[in-house]
Amino acid sequence: MFLAPYFSKQDQTLAVSAQQASDFAKKIAQDFNPIHDVGAKRFCVPGDLLFSLVLTQYGLSQKMRFSFAGMVGDGVELIFPETVADSFSICDRRDKTYLHVERHGDISRCDAQTEAFIRSYVAFSGLNFIHILVPMMKQHQVMINPDRPLVIYESMSFDLTTLDFVDVSLSLVDQELKIDGKRGDVTLTFELHSGDTLVGTGVKTLVMSGLRPYEEDKAQQMCAQYESYRDAF
Repeated sequence: MFLAPYFSKQDQTLAVSAQQASDFAKKIAQDFNPIHDVGAKRFCVPGDLLFSLVLTQYGLSQKMRFSFAGMVGDGVELIFPETVADSFSICDRRDKTYLHVERHGDISRCDAQTEAFIRSYVAFSGLNFIHILVPMMKQHQVMINPDRPLVIYESMSFDLTTLDFVDVSLSLVDQELKIDGKRGDVTLTFELHSGDTLVGTGVKTLVMSGLRPYEEDKAQQMCAQYESYRDAF
């Protein structure tokens, strides 16, 4: 299991340390958001790691939706139910919900297929900030707080027409930003391909808060800072 270095498990309880979360973000997702750094003041486990753990534990279903309800901290013990229905939640020992999952259709438990799907999705996800969100902010002439840049991962869903594939690639086909005061709701629509064959579609939603008028120099500083984290790694 390629995710083994990024979590610890005891019975149906999984926990992710800050170091494991940081390693996954940088090594697998190429995500250099400082919120995933060891010792970060507002540290949280990457949502993409939670998504990946669900697929690893329960398989890849044709239709799935992941709704994020809370930020997982360092070492929080998460209960992954031994048996699950078409709708279930990932909670901690105090019954606080962090992730709600819905799934339908056929299920694949092929490790190679699941790993390929995870790697492709998180690689796409890791490019969102520099390549998608910053140009979108410039287009709409708004931006997040450059001193405390924070974008919340709200949900992700996909609908596969077939499970008859191994390798898969993702491509962005549409993007939308709806602004309501200081809040921005981002919707990214993507397609999944296996070679030249379209095998599914998906949607990812994010929330940008604390919006303010766009400033080119500060936006470029955010990008430069983000790239500096990548270079340092």
